[in-house]
This record gives sequence, C-alpha cells and structure tokens, in this order.
Amino acid sequence: MLKQRLLTAFILAPLALWGLFGLSGASFAIFTGLVIGVGAWEWARLSGFKLVGQLLFPAFILLMLYGVYQQPERLEEALWLGLIWWLVALFFVVTYPRTTSIWRCPPRRLVMGIFILIPAWAGFVLLREQGWFWLLYVLLIAWVADVFAYFAGRAFGKHKLAPAVSPGKSWEGVLGGLVGTSLLTATASIYLGFSLNQFGLLLAITLIITAVSVLGDLTESLVKRESGMKDSSQLLPGHGGIMDRIDSLTSAIPIFTLLMLNFAGNLI
Repeated sequence: MLKQRLLTAFILAPLALWGLFGLSGASFAIFTGLVIGVGAWEWARLSGFKLVGQLLFPAFILLMLYGVYQQPERLEEALWLGLIWWLVALFFVVTYPRTTSIWRCPPRRLVMGIFILIPAWAGFVLLREQGWFWLLYVLLIAWVADVFAYFAGRAFGKHKLAPAVSPGKSWEGVLGGLVGTSLLTATASIYLGFSLNQFGLLLAITLIITAVSVLGDLTESLVKRESGMKDSSQLLPGHGGIMDRIDSLTSAIPIFTLLMLNFAGNLI
C-alpha cells in the first residue's frame, strides 16, 4: 500500500502542480473543470447510480461549468450558492443520524453534488485570477489542518467530534488543526509584511476555513457511509479517488474565495 501511495504521488504531484500553478485563464478553468468532472463521476457512484447515471452526471456538470464560465458574473453567484449549501450541510451533519432519510435517497445525494462541485470549481477559477499565492495558501490550510489534526488526534483524542459520521475524528484533532493553521497564518503574514490588523483579519478567515474544511471532509464521509463505500473510487492507487483527495477543499475553496473577495480587500 505504501509503495502504491508513493508511486501515485510521484506521478501525479508534478501534474497537479503544473495544472494549478502553471496554467491560468481558460486553460486553468479547463484543467480544474476536468478534475471536477471526474469528481462528478465519483459522486454519481456514491449516490448509487449505475453506468448511465455515472456518465450523464459528469456531462451535466461539465455543461454547467461551461455555462457559468461564459457568464463571469455567475462565478461569484456560485460561491454564494456554495455558502448556502454548506450551512445546510452543517445542519445535516450535526443532526445525523436523525436525518438519515435525507442521505439515503440517491437522487437527493446526486443533487447535493451539484451544490458541492460547481461552487468549488468557481472558487478555484476566481482565486487563481488573484495570482498563485492565495491559491497555494488555501491548499496549505487544508493540508496543514489535516496533518496537525491527525497527530493531535492520535496523541490526545478522547472526545469524538461526530462519532456517527466519522468515528476517528476528535475535538482534540480539530483543535490541533486550528493550531497548525494559526502558525501558517503567522508565517504567511510575516512573509507578506502584514500589519497587526491584517494578520488578525487573515487569522479569522483562516480559522473559519479550517473549520469549514472539516465540514467538507465529514460530508463526504457521511455520503460514503450511506453508500457503503470506503473510497469514492480507486482511480488513485493507494489514495482512493479524486473526491477523497479534495473533500475538504470542496468546502474550503469556495468559502475562502468568497471571504477574500468580499471582506478582505486590503489583503489581496
């Protein structure tokens, strides 16, 4: 398993870095759109749809992305749609398993994918327009939060975060993730020469996004639990599927972009 993971990472990491930071404009939109398209195929699988549904749903998502890209004002509207969805998702996750019936209906799960995938893509596109730094920063939020949460949870985890959804996650792990991303904020603020007020604003946004990234992870965990699948697919040997790699980003990217564009004009 470790050999598979390392080989997959060795092959895909350069491609991912090239696509995320080497491309811009329409090329970047197409690259991320294809990734989202694969995620849509996996989401259809998780929703319980067979071959035809697994083909039609990605096609539908890609058509939606094309339509949104042709009308740039729709990109930010998609971010607000994402914000509304993640507030709804928070309610569903907190109330699970009392709301089990919501998740067990395949068409409902499929529709949820629309509100997850399209805002995520819009966030990628709009954030890349601001340059490479903030895209890298939000990717690091998700990565740092995950790493710190893992080690803090292993060392100190006693109080379960959402045992009905993901038994392995703990409140101590979440706190560890918040500590890690706080250190990331301090490092970025020193690098950018931010004032104390700018640091405070970026820290507030970062802590919000750290919490939001956990919600994205929990949401996919819940869908996988209801579908009876361990991974979204086996496209990435040793790593599962695309959605397994970007689950926390599907929530973090659109909300981070929305906050940065509307409430942090003095940071970008």
